[in-house]
Amino acid sequence: MADARHNLGDLIGERRVRIECDKVERLLPRTGITETDLVVLDPPRAGAGRDTVKHLAGLSPRAIAYVACDPAALARDLSFFAQSGYRPTSMRAFDLFPMTQHVECVAILEPVEG
Repeated sequence: MADARHNLGDLIGERRVRIECDKVERLLPRTGITETDLVVLDPPRAGAGRDTVKHLAGLSPRAIAYVACDPAALARDLSFFAQSGYRPTSMRAFDLFPMTQHVECVAILEPVEG
């Protein structure tokens, strides 16, 4: 979090960026945020889950950057996002841990038009 505050300090001062760190199921209800422009989601290996996805989609962000360490959990959460009107517009896999079965994926989700 210290790096994020350092790198985004000027935007935080202008109240354009808000940095939060907590378990998402505790954080979302506590913040009182009702809308947002961008969400960066990096859930645990189990994924975000239906309730978190529904809550985030309800904030109507223009984009969601989803960082996943388990492709199966990502696939399940993408189906939840589809039910909430979001679709992946790009996706990349990164082999950050060569010689292991672990693959990181980054998916950019955007609202479905009309």
